[in-house]
Amino acid sequence: MLLAAATMLVAAKHAPQGPLLLNPGNFDPALLLPEPPKDDTALGKAELAQLHVIDRMRTPDELARAKADDAVKSVSIFTAVMGARFDLEKLPATKALFHTVREEEKAAADRAKDHFKRNRPWVTDPSLHPCATDDEPQSSYPSGHVTMGFSMAAILARLVPAKAPAIMARAADYAHNRLVCEVHFPGDVTAGEAYGLMVAERLMEQPSFRSEFDAAKLELEQAGAAG
Repeated sequence: MLLAAATMLVAAKHAPQGPLLLNPGNFDPALLLPEPPKDDTALGKAELAQLHVIDRMRTPDELARAKADDAVKSVSIFTAVMGARFDLEKLPATKALFHTVREEEKAAADRAKDHFKRNRPWVTDPSLHPCATDDEPQSSYPSGHVTMGFSMAAILARLVPAKAPAIMARAADYAHNRLVCEVHFPGDVTAGEAYGLMVAERLMEQPSFRSEFDAAKLELEQAGAAG
């Protein structure tokens, strides 16, 4: 028990100012994702048409849930799936782990957005009714929310395999809500899903991250939050 406690304390002392594990040299979005379609191509127009269908069909309840998800960019989106014992204020090693995931996936997503510079849907077509228009106009691809959701889901599913199907289903719902909000094109969401999974896979290959992961897994098991 003393050894486990010491391990968790080390993991909790996370240093956010350290170098990224995934950087432009080993995680280049230009080599990992295809180019998004241009606005005036057949595929670009088809994606915009899909958003107009959503605009006509979404219900007030669906829009409310999408707006709620729009406001959250953390592992807390999985709290309902994980249960009451998934309280990060009582799980310092787990909190440190997902702080690392957040730093890494955000930096990776920002690099990709800056590289591809795809217009947001509301830039392409001002007649849409998005949840918000306060994002950078050319930051649509890949979706940052979806990159976050799937990178965290992939790590969390490894930590708690018994809940993996529900975790991944929640990530998919979170991703779909970016379309309900009309702040991304379908291709942005698909790219975010793939990119987030790649972030998780590459992080799990890093020894320092794996140490954080192992400490979090032990902590969740001891707290009764792993099943």
